[in-house]
Amino acid sequence: MTIEINNESGIPVDETVLLRLMEHDLAELHVSPDADVAIMLVDEGAMEALHVQWMDEPGPTDVLSFPMDELRPGTEDMPTPAGLLGDIVLCPQVAETQAVAAKHSTMDELVMLTTHGLLHLLGFDHAEPEEEREMFGIQKDLIVGFQAAERRRGRT
Repeated sequence: MTIEINNESGIPVDETVLLRLMEHDLAELHVSPDADVAIMLVDEGAMEALHVQWMDEPGPTDVLSFPMDELRPGTEDMPTPAGLLGDIVLCPQVAETQAVAAKHSTMDELVMLTTHGLLHLLGFDHAEPEEEREMFGIQKDLIVGFQAAERRRGRT
């Protein structure tokens, strides 16, 4: 599995946490170890340009996902086939503002946004109430599982 992380945001981010998170989430979702995903961290200007270009909405956003091979979560017996999941683009500056409002750390916000972005790569959406309940339930379970794994490692 190739997980590429590229921080062009100018904000220091613990990329090893994002790497461990992605490894955890992909394993929990039974995605093939031969699948590839990229995470980019960009500044507000770059994120705003992407937000306008792809969503036709002004201003920077927190996370955008760009799926490639339309892969879906697998099962223990039948993992997702190898392929290119796509790109997750994060904006740490927007994440920091949201973290302050939510009264948790910027890293906690980035963990949530990265997991959210991965679920979008795997075909989840939250446009309809039922979809939102499913996606946010899976998102919460993944984050709680990751936090427990981090505590067992003595990292949080």
